[in-house]
This record gives sequence, structure tokens and C-alpha cells, in this order.
Amino acid sequence: MLALIMAGGLGTRMNLGEKPLVTVCGRPMISYVHEAFVDAGLEVLAVVTPRVPMTKNWCRAHGIEFFQAKGIGYVEDLSECALEIDEDMPMFTCVADLPGITSRIIEDVRERWADSGMNACSVWVPKALFMENSIKCQYSESVDGIEACPCGLNIFDGSSPSAPQNELKILLNEPALTINVNTPEELKAAEEFFGNKT
Repeated sequence: MLALIMAGGLGTRMNLGEKPLVTVCGRPMISYVHEAFVDAGLEVLAVVTPRVPMTKNWCRAHGIEFFQAKGIGYVEDLSECALEIDEDMPMFTCVADLPGITSRIIEDVRERWADSGMNACSVWVPKALFMENSIKCQYSESVDGIEACPCGLNIFDGSSPSAPQNELKILLNEPALTINVNTPEELKAAEEFFGNKT
């Protein structure tokens, strides 16, 4: 199964350069995401844009395959990549700034999705966990009766990337998945969270 790491963001709100290369506990965030998917046995392709030349160079230096999209937007870049690589099977997508992702989480999501029979999947975390970790939740809705936020980990059907898909919503009580870094305050929270785990 293929995993696309969406790594085209610049991270202008942090003023720290290219977002995928922002370090948490001494490592670029994209390295955490890549390692988790590789450990889960997936093939990985980073989706980059002209805005992140250093991220592209980092991928090249670390032997990670990449696809350069036009950089129009997240959904547009995802659709462009899926059509260009002609992948008509379900695939994971994940934001590059999710350092708390692990192979265990990926394997759990893949198993639940496979059992559901649906062609797409999104992963959600209770909003209360975001608040506990001082991370802002940009969007929330009720999932299994609990107010929850998307964490940036999904599965979608590559055969119809632009069409509506029958989606399974998985609610995970995983504090590490709340660490989606968009601001200096969230970067500080991430350093504190993972620093306490080591």
C-alpha cells in the first residue's frame, strides 16, 4: 500500500522556513512521518511543491521518492499526484507535520478501514485532547458522539480522487496525534510533549 506524505507547505506562521523540515527534538517533522510508514511496511512518496526546494533536497538525500506538484493547494496537489502516478488503489495520505504518528497507529487504522469495506477513511481525535496539549483545533464535528478534530491522516481511493468517497471516520484517543505544528506556540508544545516521552 502506498502512503503519500503531503510536504508542500511553507509554514509561514512559524517563520522557520519550510514546514516539513522544522525540527522537533532535533529531527525534521517529516522524518517522523516517513519512519512510521516505513516501519508499517508501506511504500512512501513525498508530495512536494516549488515552495519547498529544501524539503525536496532532503528527500533526495535520504533516498525518499517524491512527486513535485504545482502547489495550488492540498486537495489539488493530492489529486494531481494521484492522477499523474496512475495509482488506482486505496492509499494513505498524511500531513508532514504530524510527528506523533507511529507504525502502530497506522496498522490499527489500516486494519479498521479494511474491515469496514469502505473506500476511504479519516482519523479523528477528541477535541478535549487538543485543548489539554494547548493545540488549536481548526475544525471539529461530532464523531461517535464526541466532539473531535481531524488529525491529518487519511485513506482515499486513488481510482477516483476527485469524486465523493464512502468514508469511515475513526476516532482515536491518541494524544500524540494532536501535535500538528502550525505556530511557534504549537512547536513549543510539541517539544514539551515529546521531550517528556524520552
